[in-house]
Amino acid sequence: MTRGVLVTGGSRGIGAAIADAFRDKGDKVVALSSADADLADPDAIERAVSSAAETLGGIDVLVNNAGLVELGSVHDLSYADWRSLWQRTFAVNVFGAANMSFLVAQHMIGRDVRGRIINVGSRGAFRGEPDMPAYGASKAALHSLGQSLAVSLAPHGIAVTSVAPGFVATDRVADMVTDDVRRQSPFGRVARPEEIAAAVLYLASSDAEWASGTVVDLNGASYLRT
Repeated sequence: MTRGVLVTGGSRGIGAAIADAFRDKGDKVVALSSADADLADPDAIERAVSSAAETLGGIDVLVNNAGLVELGSVHDLSYADWRSLWQRTFAVNVFGAANMSFLVAQHMIGRDVRGRIINVGSRGAFRGEPDMPAYGASKAALHSLGQSLAVSLAPHGIAVTSVAPGFVATDRVADMVTDDVRRQSPFGRVARPEEIAAAVLYLASSDAEWASGTVVDLNGASYLRT
């Protein structure tokens, strides 16, 4: 059965791999980029969801993949820059995802769809990100958002999950992927975008309803949490 899939941050990297994976299964996909909608703007999100629903004939799956990644630690920034960085990061990574999830969930409920919402979080939510603490904190908030929505949306048949990748071989973080980073995993490498997409594809499937509320670690055993 063909589904309508909305992927934020879908023009490159992990998002593009996710969009391609759904297309390969025959689903209809809207891959939203920052050029299409500013996820820090609630009105832009509302327009984007409305447009995607019309284009797809209905949204069955939402993948909250878009995320802002900026370096900036307590050692590097002024107080003004620190506040600005945290505001920018949370505006996209948390508030943008929350607003997108609200609108799409309302759409799914209105159509009586047993939908799926999948958040792309991060290993950094658990491991810590000393060089970009705003990013790590925002991804922890995103995981928590997903678990809260999993409980509230389950009565409507909507399953909500998250994935928590470690480093992934994308253009955006190419400068950060050093030999030391590769050695963090006993496999001696970082993930391929397609590996993250494969997990998202499963979590969006009809077989994965009972996974609702989970956060799936995808870090090649580079960080093991209890």
